[in-house]
Amino acid sequence: MDIHEGYMRRCFDLARMGEGFTAPNPMVGAVLVHDGRIIGEGFHARYGEVHAEVNAVRSVKPEDRQLLPHSTLYVSLEPCCIHGRTPPCTSLILQKKIPEVLVSVLDYTAEVKGRGVEILRNNGVKVTTGVLAEEGAELSIIRNTFVAKRRPYIALKFAQSADGFMGVPGRQVWISNKYSKRLSHKLRNRFAAILVGTNTALTDDPSLDNRLWYGSTPVKILLDRKLKVPDSAKLFHSPGSSIVVCEAKPNTTDYPDTVAFLELAFDEHLLDRLLEHLAVKNISSLLVEGGAKILEQFIKRDLWDEAWVFTSEKRLGGGIPAPFVPGTEVQQFHLGNDRVEVLHAIDRREFSSKIAMLSATG
Repeated sequence: MDIHEGYMRRCFDLARMGEGFTAPNPMVGAVLVHDGRIIGEGFHARYGEVHAEVNAVRSVKPEDRQLLPHSTLYVSLEPCCIHGRTPPCTSLILQKKIPEVLVSVLDYTAEVKGRGVEILRNNGVKVTTGVLAEEGAELSIIRNTFVAKRRPYIALKFAQSADGFMGVPGRQVWISNKYSKRLSHKLRNRFAAILVGTNTALTDDPSLDNRLWYGSTPVKILLDRKLKVPDSAKLFHSPGSSIVVCEAKPNTTDYPDTVAFLELAFDEHLLDRLLEHLAVKNISSLLVEGGAKILEQFIKRDLWDEAWVFTSEKRLGGGIPAPFVPGTEVQQFHLGNDRVEVLHAIDRREFSSKIAMLSATG
């Protein structure tokens, strides 16, 4: 393995340590190397806090700080060059006189998108882009989808029986096993929001939290046109905030203070308006857990990027048919007796490849 790739993979590992905490910012990792020795490393730990490059510099021991002007910085995403909640990382790199920077992929944010690299090069820093670009593009796919498509990155998730049914109308049926349930909670940690519809909320009364994992609880979104779900539902009383999408706000004030209402027309433009609202609220990713009708609406409109399909050995013999997801399978594995398939939408794969190609030539 190329030595540069080894250090970049360490950046990826560091970046993933921020999973579930950095949204709407991307996960980023950084490593400082001098003469074949790592002298500092860091990652973006939480939204609003300092970036990976800053943490990498801060981690350098006092006796090694004199080595910074002779070191190489590896970073999984192009250093930022804009003043936001934190100062630009390009300024830090120039201030510390770091002479060389290796980047995996460019930042697709309009204000950056190559400007960070340009600023460094114009100030004499040697910059190489495209190191493990395909892997780097995957790491930042949520953020880049959000800024490029102006909508959240969307994942579909559902469980089905061996004979292709999601459940039985009006009755709660647990299809997948305890290992799949734990993975489902891990998935929730990846996403800023989670969405279900009226029937799922009434039948299963889910909490929609990630109590079996760790990290921030996603914003819970309920599509409930006529407000059929009672204010006593678990999702309103579990940790985190909720948004109820309905045609008319209720008159009652019995809902917890963490529940907000969004009035939208339930027509063919519902999903577009909802996704636009979420984007304005800086909600960069969305996990759609059902039910079947809602999943089918997202699929029909091509409003999805990845899908997680859990298939049990159980047979229901009838019920609510599971939707067909017309994607490309990128992964398949087993959790006990459950089979898990991960699929990517065609345009998602093309978009990720585009980012990798742009970075390789940046």
